Amino acid sequence: MVTVKVAVLFAVLLTVPLIHFPARKAVLMVFFCHLPVSWICHILVTLTLNTIVVLFAMYVPDIKNVFGVVGSTTSTCLLFVYPGLFYLKLSREDFLSPQKLGACALVVFGICVGLLSLVLIIFNWVHQ
Repeated sequence: MVTVKVAVLFAVLLTVPLIHFPARKAVLMVFFCHLPVSWICHILVTLTLNTIVVLFAMYVPDIKNVFGVVGSTTSTCLLFVYPGLFYLKLSREDFLSPQKLGACALVVFGICVGLLSLVLIIFNWVHQ
């Protein structure tokens, strides 16, 4: 049992930097792209991300809540919304072509499914 706990500890310790690197890079690119690159900003963003993760770990009672929100938002975007938007952006066809109308329907369907899933998850939280 102790061996398994130590293995999980090492797995978490070794994967945290792999998870924080893209998150930190995205935060720096979105919010601080106009500032020059500095170690102070780098460290502050890292500490902020770590603080948010620790607070989530301490105060979210069940991980299924987090997976539900992430799944309802990210999955529908990856499976339905983004492919349709990419097709609409990259295609040179007329807008009233069957392919572009299908891509629009895919985007609208993805947004509806994502919003419905998120509303149902929040409704479930309220009624528990």
